[in-house]
Amino acid sequence: MGKENKLLLPFRGKTVIETVVQNLVNAGIGEIIVVTGHEAEMVKRTLVHLPVQIVYNPDYEKGMTTSIQLGVTMAEGDGYMICLSDMPMITAEEYLFLAESFERQKLLNQECISIPLFENKKGNPVIFSSFYKPAINHHFDMEGCREIIQSNRENVSWVDMKLANTLIDIDTMHDYEKLKVPISI
Repeated sequence: MGKENKLLLPFRGKTVIETVVQNLVNAGIGEIIVVTGHEAEMVKRTLVHLPVQIVYNPDYEKGMTTSIQLGVTMAEGDGYMICLSDMPMITAEEYLFLAESFERQKLLNQECISIPLFENKKGNPVIFSSFYKPAINHHFDMEGCREIIQSNRENVSWVDMKLANTLIDIDTMHDYEKLKVPISI
């Protein structure tokens, strides 16, 4: 993305991060903890009007896992939806669908991990049962919790999605430009 903070780019009348967080708020699925890092004060100012808890991760440069660990440490509840801040296409309805799918699966398996799936492709966000809190907080791979998922495959619950939104993130300016153009059907 160069020098641009992709989270603060305009997206459909808001910023990218504001769109993601507003969709989570609209889903009404519980406590939302936003973990900030790069340009934390600007991100915080963008979100100050939303009913979320904002915490700064002083170790964000070490990798994404430090932010996940901080969020999970502060969170309560029986599961943790690890949302990526650069996925503005996921709707409130999709977040709610994922949360409800997790809750149903958790009744069957207290150690479940729910992962969205679209056309046999894994997406985000991943939802971990609170059973994994210690494993997440002691995880050493700084690029996320993939190893925890791989070593607990028998507990993975795949959630079939109707749209590809859980696969679409913004990693490049090209990705961003593609999302800015309204899709006509």
